[in-house]
Amino acid sequence: MTWTEEQILALSPDASSTKSGKDLAKPTKWVTAGVSGRALWGECQGSGSLPYRTQIDLRDTAFKCTCPSRKFPCKHGLGLFLLYVHQPVVFKQVEEADWVKEWIDKRGDKLQKKVETKTEDIPDTKAQAKRIEARKAKVEAGVEEIELWIKDLIRNGLITAPDKSPKFWQTAASRMVDAQAPGLANMIRSLGELNYFSDNWQSLALQQLTKLYLAVQGFKRIDTLPEALQADIRSMIGWTQKAEELKTADGLHDHWLVLGRQTEQEGDITVQRNWLYGVKNQQFALILNFAYRTQTVDLSLVPGTAMEAELVFYPGSIPLRALLKERIRTVEFPETAGFADWQAVSQVYATQCTLSPWIHQWPVIVENITVFPQEKQWLLKDSGNRVAMLDKKFDKLWKLLAYSGGHPLTMSFVREDDCFLPLGLWFKQRYLVL
Repeated sequence: MTWTEEQILALSPDASSTKSGKDLAKPTKWVTAGVSGRALWGECQGSGSLPYRTQIDLRDTAFKCTCPSRKFPCKHGLGLFLLYVHQPVVFKQVEEADWVKEWIDKRGDKLQKKVETKTEDIPDTKAQAKRIEARKAKVEAGVEEIELWIKDLIRNGLITAPDKSPKFWQTAASRMVDAQAPGLANMIRSLGELNYFSDNWQSLALQQLTKLYLAVQGFKRIDTLPEALQADIRSMIGWTQKAEELKTADGLHDHWLVLGRQTEQEGDITVQRNWLYGVKNQQFALILNFAYRTQTVDLSLVPGTAMEAELVFYPGSIPLRALLKERIRTVEFPETAGFADWQAVSQVYATQCTLSPWIHQWPVIVENITVFPQEKQWLLKDSGNRVAMLDKKFDKLWKLLAYSGGHPLTMSFVREDDCFLPLGLWFKQRYLVL
């Protein structure tokens, strides 16, 4: 594929790495630089006696460097990649160095093992059923406890919520972790993390409590509900399906656009959200990746690229979370039609909420959107002058304004808490990641 600076910088773990990577994108910083059909490599002179050896897998986008940084990719990886994009003549088409060949071969062996059919032992169905029943009993006990906790909170008056100490919320969340219901624990934590100094905290708190109560009541009656809704509730509780089992199901084949990526830290876990859109089926998808502490997060889904692939969706009322079953080839990133205005977005979102009231994040593509300020708040205006709130967490406003120049653009967003976080935009028939 043809890489751009925007796509490479979208891989950067933070702003300081971006700045340092740009500083290293100069031929004078590199002792050697080489390229083959499957890899890119170079040696960068650092503060030590020996240069840092930096490698990039071009087939499955991965980085390795001998520098002490724990960031992935590190500044050397970004610098080498940017140098290759801006000045490819610096890189000689030569035979791979031994240290490069060894790493690439090992990665190829690991990928091959993943696709090979494995002979697995026949599972002990009795033991498996016993484990499921044991967990169900724990969750049921936790659900009974948290139902009483919710009712007590409401009886005492929601107005007392801002006075609660962090320990109040954390204790309740910890009880749900012990009950093997991590999804309920996350909902309780989000209650404790609300901004209780905002003007609309009452609405946000009541909305979150209502969703929590619905999940509790749904689980108590789960056997009476439709299968898709049962899957929603199990997912909310934190009862997920194994990826190996899911990949045996038939997937959805399409040209998938990688619209953007969100990376967040939840304790020791790095959570990566990759937002995709299938052009033919007009289907959005969310691929989640996780990394524990210093583990490397998967970087193979590069924002701003497109691929022909097959995705398998987790069961639920609104299929969204998916797994990549098979990647076939890279394709061109086309200009894509979206919702005509915010009214169309609201109508579809309302329908989605009737199917599953626990929607937290929802991706959209909307046409003819203009960004403008009003009373210290940035808004998103459609062609009919209807407005939506720009998410205050969005930190690329200057970049968005520079591209738009005050003109309407087709943009991709993630909706969260009635605000919209931009992922990217189409500018002069190109998709640019924000």
